[in-house]
Amino acid sequence: MNIQYNFQGKTAVVTGGAQGIGFAIAKAYLTAGCNVSIWDFSQDALDQAKAELSSFGSKVQFEKVDVSNKESCSAAASKLPGNINYLVNNAGITRDKSFKKMEASEWDAVIATNLSGLFHVTKSLFEKFQDGPKRIINISSIVGLFGNFGQTNYAAAKSGVIGMTKTWAREFARSGMTVNAIAPGFIATKMTAGMPKEVLEKMEAKVPLAKLGLPEDIANACLFLSSEEASYISGTVMSVDGALTL
Repeated sequence: MNIQYNFQGKTAVVTGGAQGIGFAIAKAYLTAGCNVSIWDFSQDALDQAKAELSSFGSKVQFEKVDVSNKESCSAAASKLPGNINYLVNNAGITRDKSFKKMEASEWDAVIATNLSGLFHVTKSLFEKFQDGPKRIINISSIVGLFGNFGQTNYAAAKSGVIGMTKTWAREFARSGMTVNAIAPGFIATKMTAGMPKEVLEKMEAKVPLAKLGLPEDIANACLFLSSEEASYISGTVMSVDGALTL
């Protein structure tokens, strides 16, 4: 079956949606006809995204949101006009250091954004899932499945995202809502573009498909999990990693 995504009349919220993977996800929803509210903490990124997505007009809205702060999430949620159908919890930060060098503040910051942020965002929006399809997609990471040197805080948060996903899939099923996670592997973003060539080559060499993924690969997975064709898929972790985790 050749799936043609058509989300006309539907509404999505994408956190961290003004840059990187989140931007690709937001743009993919918009291209499929969806109304999208982009939440991001960076005003500069929001301004740039607004310029790049200007052709979508009123179908896209922008909100400066700190997902680690429940009041900030509630304020943004109150501005949404009504029903939403898709929530992509993508916002995240890194504060990488080995455990011995990691400060408590670096632990707290990553957990607050990458784990507690999902709780605050979803709590603020849960009652807005009323009509039509109801999908929550949480962006985890292969680090959450297998760990990674220098990322105690990030790996713990992303593992927690997986546990949260599976619990919500059980709890929210009675309302007809599906909840899934996506675990990206090595994805080529503006951040990775600035890495030394030899580092990128080493990353690619670890991937059986011998290349980095694209933000659009994660966006495509989001569209599929949002579609009617995926309506019986819930509680899963979809690794999008070029077979890296095999």
